[in-house]
Amino acid sequence: MLICEVKSLKEAPVANQIRQRPPIFYPPVQQCHGGNCWTRPGYWVDGGTYTVDVNAGLRARLEQSCMAQKGYQRFELPRCSADQVAALSGKPGSGGLSEASCALRQKNGSTIILPPL
Repeated sequence: MLICEVKSLKEAPVANQIRQRPPIFYPPVQQCHGGNCWTRPGYWVDGGTYTVDVNAGLRARLEQSCMAQKGYQRFELPRCSADQVAALSGKPGSGGLSEASCALRQKNGSTIILPPL
């Protein structure tokens, strides 16, 4: 619900921090060919930087708490198997949502919930 999303964003706003991975050292390598040897010196490579929203976890918990206070509950559904889709094809939906239901992703990106068999 948008109300819970906005409320959680106000209570735990985005707080991005820039972090840096440690540099990586590649040690020297000695190579020999035909009695001639040479050493490639070692070198450092920057580990790079990345951004972390340190409030993301708290914001998600606040949103879930708000939704729970409004009577919503979250649970995950498995993807529908080909057998489940074939068994329900052309039949009207019956029954309510349960843990025996399954989720089917449509070609347009939307998801529909199929009732249990």
